[in-house]
Amino acid sequence: MNETFQKWMHTATQLTRKGRLKEATAAIQRALRGTPAANPPPVSMPGGLRPQASPLVLDGCVFEVHNEVPQPQSAKPTPTSNTGNGTEAFISGTHTHAGLTRRYKLYQPPNQGGKALPLIVMLHGCTQNPDDFATGTAMNTRACEQGFFVLYPEQPQEANPSRCWNWFKHNHQQRGRGEPALLASLTQAVMRQHDMDARRIYVAGLSAGGAMAAIVAQAYPELFAAVGVHSGLPNGSASNVAEALMVMQSGKIQFITPAKAARASAAPKAPLQPKIPIPTIVFHGDQDQTVHPRNGEQVIAAALAGAAGADPRGNFPPGSMRVEQGVSPQGRRYTRSTQHGDQGQTLTEHWLVHGAGHAWSGGHGKGSYTDATGPDATREMLRFFFEHPKSLPH
Repeated sequence: MNETFQKWMHTATQLTRKGRLKEATAAIQRALRGTPAANPPPVSMPGGLRPQASPLVLDGCVFEVHNEVPQPQSAKPTPTSNTGNGTEAFISGTHTHAGLTRRYKLYQPPNQGGKALPLIVMLHGCTQNPDDFATGTAMNTRACEQGFFVLYPEQPQEANPSRCWNWFKHNHQQRGRGEPALLASLTQAVMRQHDMDARRIYVAGLSAGGAMAAIVAQAYPELFAAVGVHSGLPNGSASNVAEALMVMQSGKIQFITPAKAARASAAPKAPLQPKIPIPTIVFHGDQDQTVHPRNGEQVIAAALAGAAGADPRGNFPPGSMRVEQGVSPQGRRYTRSTQHGDQGQTLTEHWLVHGAGHAWSGGHGKGSYTDATGPDATREMLRFFFEHPKSLPH
């Protein structure tokens, strides 16, 4: 990342924090063009404070790409690693749907024993890739021990310069369009190729991947039984780069503007689907400087909207929420809030990890964006997922 780019993106971040979204957008555009003009203008801060550099925020930036570069057409999966027993493999492949192509990796566990196994779809964060994400979350290790498949779709730089899933663009936030449709199609394709349990298909992600996981789960509730959102954002919280930066920094969801409403009404409409509440587990650090922890609360609120047991305003009876305090084996404190429905079923879990930043809680240090001292998000998400198999129609 060159120095001029960093300066312009830092300026854009500061402008966004002050609510000067048009100027922030202009700064982002100059950064992407690599404009070699004079240094970006200073942004005044309250009390005369000087803004400090924030590499973590820059690493988590979102960018808008209007025209994707065509990628290779889909190819059959090929194994890239094997333990030698002929059953465990980390498979590479590509998948195309509606003009979009993405590479992916699929972990296949050993000793399937003729059983239909669960599938976890894992969406990486910005600047990450499937191998890095698999290492940091240790999900393949758990898959080997417990017996399930893990699918890692890959976002290329051609689709987003920082490899972010485009959760903040309106054309990637709906059923039947863009990246959500591609990810659902890919999931269904690997289900057809392997013996997988259709009752136990789950999706999880980190940061931009967490935001996209929330979108995909909401758009395809008949496919996914539950969703895990780590350091992510709720569906529909932004529709452009400037709004994305704003909600990432503040956690405040913007109202729908007339222009945004007109754009949405002009977009092609997918067939309406009945709303099915999706069991949701959220992890978020309360010191996250990249995605404000208020976004985790908003993800939970969106998941509970219309859930059984809530009144028309979305409120639940007293006693249906359980809150507990805990400490991880490595000493990281957390608050776990569990919301139960009218039949006592668990609807959501919200893990607020105290003192943690923008990182996968309990992750392996060899992967990027991990916090080894936190409660084990991988273990807890899997426990939550497998407590929520889907009831399939007869």
